[in-house]
Amino acid sequence: MLRLNLLEETRFEKLPVQVFENPQTASIHVAHKIAQLIKNKNAQGEKVVLGLATGATPVLVYQELIRLHKQEGLSFKNVITFNLDEYYPMQPDAAQSYVHFMKQQLFNHIDIDMNNVHIPDGTLPEDEIADFCLSYEKKINDAGGLDLQILGIGRTGHIGFNEPGSAPNSGTRLVTLDDLTRRDASRDFGGKDNVPRKAITMGIGTIFKAREIILMAWNEKKAAIVKKAVEGEISSEVPATYLQLSDQVTFILDEDAASALTRFHLPWLVKDCVWDKTLIKKAVVWLASTLQKPILKLTEEDYNNNGMAQLATEMGPVYNINIDVFNQIQHTITGWPGGKPEADDSQRPERALPAKKRAIVFSPHPDDDVISMGGTFIRLADQGHEVHVAYQTSGNTAVWDDDALRFVEFTIDFLKSQGFESNSEQLAKQYQEMRDFINKKKPNQADTIPLRTIKGLIRKGEAIAGARYAGLPDENIHFQNLPFYDRNKSAKQVDYEDDIQETMALLQKIKPHQVFAAGDFADPHGTHKVCFDIIYQALKRLKETDEWVKDCWLWLYRGAWHEFEIHEIEMAVPLSPQEVARKRMAIFKHQSQKDIPVFPGDDAREFWVRAEERTSETAQRYNQLGLAEYEAIEAFVRFKF
Repeated sequence: MLRLNLLEETRFEKLPVQVFENPQTASIHVAHKIAQLIKNKNAQGEKVVLGLATGATPVLVYQELIRLHKQEGLSFKNVITFNLDEYYPMQPDAAQSYVHFMKQQLFNHIDIDMNNVHIPDGTLPEDEIADFCLSYEKKINDAGGLDLQILGIGRTGHIGFNEPGSAPNSGTRLVTLDDLTRRDASRDFGGKDNVPRKAITMGIGTIFKAREIILMAWNEKKAAIVKKAVEGEISSEVPATYLQLSDQVTFILDEDAASALTRFHLPWLVKDCVWDKTLIKKAVVWLASTLQKPILKLTEEDYNNNGMAQLATEMGPVYNINIDVFNQIQHTITGWPGGKPEADDSQRPERALPAKKRAIVFSPHPDDDVISMGGTFIRLADQGHEVHVAYQTSGNTAVWDDDALRFVEFTIDFLKSQGFESNSEQLAKQYQEMRDFINKKKPNQADTIPLRTIKGLIRKGEAIAGARYAGLPDENIHFQNLPFYDRNKSAKQVDYEDDIQETMALLQKIKPHQVFAAGDFADPHGTHKVCFDIIYQALKRLKETDEWVKDCWLWLYRGAWHEFEIHEIEMAVPLSPQEVARKRMAIFKHQSQKDIPVFPGDDAREFWVRAEERTSETAQRYNQLGLAEYEAIEAFVRFKF
């Protein structure tokens, strides 16, 4: 019976999937699998041939293999490795090269014979690559073929650098990289323009010959493409779907990467559920959205025909379910994000008391506050609350070099106009040093301290203008410049203790009733996630000692790229057309991020356009569910400790 239940639960999945709680436990599982293979082969006096991957995904696997080598005596002397790919052109000693990556992450820390290590050569003349690729295939075959190939997956669905359009029988070859792949790599190269346009990669046919294949994926950012690879139709548009044709493949996922799979995202379609309030709300919102019907018009037939008969039977009649869910969503809507004074707050998202609250908006970058919750920010100030904003990082990496030079040129001219010739001459010398550095700057090279400073000041001035426009007095505008932000540019291991202490001190000074923080965790290594973790640790520690923390609520907002799902939203702040226009003007204060920012992400729209269209879409979704029609809605989820 258990076997039948599992088959039913995974019936949408076209290949084996194992889901682990987090990347750490999943990586340890994979590393121990590799270690056992090495030991088994060693006991038989044989070499083991491993296909290795690069990128963030396998890093924890390599860390565990290093630990097994150093602490438990695992030897790699009988191991032969073949890496999947390498950028082209690429020097092996470049920071972005996969030769450098593999040495730093694994080879320098184990006893492998480097003569047994094979990585595609990014330095070859292009007319020699075809012969090299044939030789690479021959070396794999001569070694006995790959015993185990580990893979990650790109957001295009690529495995190795087999981009959309790759053939299932393709061999090792030179390929052109997809634009999304290059955008995803842009931070490592200091901008997309510096990312090579080509790469040498093992082919899908080469990968298929491995006796065992493990594809790993972590975090929510990979959830959508994992779903396509596991549940979608086989297509050259998603090369990872070709893995469905192999009997030797296992997908190893953490819970976030698996979250879009049907058995986790829409469990009522594959099994009987234990229906709690949260799951009921999610299912009913999904049903109404799928059928494009208001919640209160859903019928028993709608439930029965769309996998929700169990809910209708156990919790019905369905009209009562509809009313309950409709009321829950309606009660998230409030024009009083700081709580409505002298009002019954039993069905409101925020408390009525105290009537005037102290609130602090934490902004990871200097513009996240107005982009993500500018309307609510302005509303809190308009309604008389004591509102503070804390800019957690300087954001100095996101300013164009020529903008920085332009501001220095302005300052030199201003000093001259005011008769400060000696000061202007000294600055002019520093300005020339900046220009010389920029002309010679390598991709992803950290800026000099003076250049970093001027870029930070540009963003500071913009943030002050935006916060003032929102209605804040200068004394309520705080610039933390958390140390981790600049340390991350050079240090491999970053300690956040001083960041936490600084945040604790600010919180103790303000003693807020409300904390607003960025809740975009799709990229666990991104600045937003790091900034949230610092706030969380600060509040967690203060909760043990400071009484005020017990009355402090932590609200999460999201950025300009995507929004919380409707069933997740706990506070929805509607904006009028006039408030949308005011929010737009606050965003416009951030002139360095206007038009084409340094790090635009995947979305070609300007930040203000993204923000307006995102909040408009949220309002439309509320309206489609049968609720009132608003110009825009900013959404929040309360974080429970």
